[in-house]
Amino acid sequence: MDMKEELASLDIGTKIRNLRNKREMTLQDLATLTGLSKPNLSQIENNLVSPPIATLLKISTALGVAIGHFFQDSPQETDIVVVRKDDRYGLAKGKHISHIGYQYHPLAYPKVTKAMEPFIVYMEEREAGDIVFNNHRGEEFLYVLEGILEFHSGDKVVTLEAGDSLYFDSVVPHGYRGVGGVAKALAIIHRPN
Repeated sequence: MDMKEELASLDIGTKIRNLRNKREMTLQDLATLTGLSKPNLSQIENNLVSPPIATLLKISTALGVAIGHFFQDSPQETDIVVVRKDDRYGLAKGKHISHIGYQYHPLAYPKVTKAMEPFIVYMEEREAGDIVFNNHRGEEFLYVLEGILEFHSGDKVVTLEAGDSLYFDSVVPHGYRGVGGVAKALAIIHRPN
């Protein structure tokens, strides 16, 4: 399944549009609340682009839902949620990982209401000038599983290798890149209510 088919099967864009319409918001209203452009939101709503995690967090906050809402048709509100490795799916697959420079697999998507969002993230090797920077409310934790990851925030650059971890306030614009190949990391995002 290619990226467009996978995005279409998740139908994230339609879920966003339906929530926006249910809340009687225009595309401009959502753009104002998220800081995203109307053309970008339109592409997301039409499942033409894969939104980065930070973008989905901004959209979910503006629409008043947890980010997990976009990954599950039948949410499970139980104490324990199991996601088997064969049941995981990724976003932003393609020849290159994506225009955003990474691919992510949500690890607890069946549970919609939660304080943390865990993901496996694959960061593409790219030039430092091509890093896409994001920011969102909350805090983020990264644990590098494979490869070398370079974290950028302002004029700070931190190089992390397998076994290294990083914790930071994600309201600060930040971006990543793989160095010497694709880097694989466990990312946990905490978003305050």
